Amino acid sequence: MGPHPAVAAIRLAVRRVLHDVLTHHCTQDRHQPPLVLVACSGGADSMALASALAFEAPKLGVRAGGVTIDHGLQEGSDLRATEVALRLRALRLDPVEVVPVTVGREGGPEAAARDARYAALDATAERYGASAVLLGHTRDDQAETVLLGLARGSGTRSLSGMAATSGRGGRYRRPFLDVDRQTARKACLIQALPVWDDPHNSDPAYTRSRLRHEGLPALEKALGKGVVEALARTAQLSRDDADALDAWAADAEGTVLDETGTLDVAALFALPPAVRRRVLRRAVIGAGSPAGSLFARHIEEVDRLITAWRGQGAINLPGRVGVRRQGGRLVIRQG
Repeated sequence: MGPHPAVAAIRLAVRRVLHDVLTHHCTQDRHQPPLVLVACSGGADSMALASALAFEAPKLGVRAGGVTIDHGLQEGSDLRATEVALRLRALRLDPVEVVPVTVGREGGPEAAARDARYAALDATAERYGASAVLLGHTRDDQAETVLLGLARGSGTRSLSGMAATSGRGGRYRRPFLDVDRQTARKACLIQALPVWDDPHNSDPAYTRSRLRHEGLPALEKALGKGVVEALARTAQLSRDDADALDAWAADAEGTVLDETGTLDVAALFALPPAVRRRVLRRAVIGAGSPAGSLFARHIEEVDRLITAWRGQGAINLPGRVGVRRQGGRLVIRQG
């Protein structure tokens, strides 16, 4: 008799990612098998991911380790991180590391915690020479991300949600984007894996928590089952469109940008709006505006310097970046 369907589903998802890692494996020592780390909080999603990695990696000749981030945002978080590390070692993952981080305030608590977490994961992956870091985001997480992007009015790229592969050199892999949260939890139950439910995930002070426990259930009640699956499909379709438009914008940038770093207004005006705004976004990020703090309304204000010019003054953007129109050119400077 084979494994329970939930266990089989998570193992298959991880096996596919490991095959891809092996296909693209490239290190200085070709005889050294690749190392794949799982980022584990101790919750059901990441514990299911850790167990599937521990099962599949030895069969494929892949080294498997784990890392848990102690955000220090709750009392006893250090002890909880130590417990998670012990569980990962019990799965025979090696190396396993607990990484404490200091969470700042920029962008709000959720964004600041995310920034600190990814910085720590990047540093850990570099230190160990890991080929990939697995993240336990599920199809439900993807649906929530799409709705948050829709609410912010951030455009097609935001609606595309989380990529299955992202980060420097494709470091981050999300095997569970086609797996629902209930399947991951059931896999933990079947395998008697202890899980920890983060109280922040049910705290109404956090936007994603309200969306998870109030927003999505209300949508399913009004529209019927299948909302999560539809939103996940929307993410993939939006990602395909956004990738194509981003490629177009990258090519168009060379036709509007001069050697001094200013942009030709007439050439920008001739571009389709979706491409023009992407060129503008690339330019202001390149000048030092943080991507995570840059919203659609910021780009719209800059766009009006081209499409609705009335002699308005400079536009001030996050990161102390200023944009002004001067003699048929857009000048973008930091400071």
